[in-house]
Amino acid sequence: MPVLLGALAGCVSHTSTSRISDESRTAPDDSDVRKRARARLELASSYYENGQHAIALDEAQKVMQVDPSFSEGYNLSGLIYLAMNEQNLAQNHFERAISLAPNNADALHNLGWLQCQMGRYAVAEQSFQRAMAVPLYPSRAKTLMAQGVCQARGGDKAKAEATLRRSYELDPGNPVTGYSLAQLLYQRRNYTWAKFYIRRINNSEQANAQSLWLGINIERRLKNSVAMQQLAGQLGRRFAQSREFQNYQKGAFDE
Repeated sequence: MPVLLGALAGCVSHTSTSRISDESRTAPDDSDVRKRARARLELASSYYENGQHAIALDEAQKVMQVDPSFSEGYNLSGLIYLAMNEQNLAQNHFERAISLAPNNADALHNLGWLQCQMGRYAVAEQSFQRAMAVPLYPSRAKTLMAQGVCQARGGDKAKAEATLRRSYELDPGNPVTGYSLAQLLYQRRNYTWAKFYIRRINNSEQANAQSLWLGINIERRLKNSVAMQQLAGQLGRRFAQSREFQNYQKGAFDE
């Protein structure tokens, strides 16, 4: 959680998009070619998840050589290129994956997140909406989370709040969604609701320096010194070397 939370708090997250579609494991095409492509895909995905991007890319290219019509080979290649900061190549591969399988919701999600990082908010919105329109799409909560973060980055905080609330309703246990929503509500000066969402994180094992710091700033706005000191104590005990605790010690609160 700390990696995800820190990434999305700064609106830069590749991890939230690193999903390989279940379609790749349940495709009706059970030909020997597709089976070999799936096996290669699983291997490439394992390397990707372990951060071995060069090897993962080599294996993903073999997937496309074995079965050039397999959308997921291009989707995974796009994710690998994204991790390697090759945005143009990533975009090309996501678009190729979608051209081969227009209902590949994960590729649509990934393309939308990439477009958001590139500041292309309007087209990102369209990509997210296309992903959400795919029947029986199982990762709707994650796409709504990414869409909400992107809407906030684009300046439409009211729409972002509504989208993140929808994501939270579908998956209230996701700490990234809870943190993103609490942070947005804090920015919108809705401190009471911001406290509701961040408190659920800070009262659990999922709390980290960022979530505790946001909680401290919220309690400060609510003029609740007791709760503020309790959170600060937890921050100091668990994350004494963090930037957040140093800011607390200096009194450098968010303004």
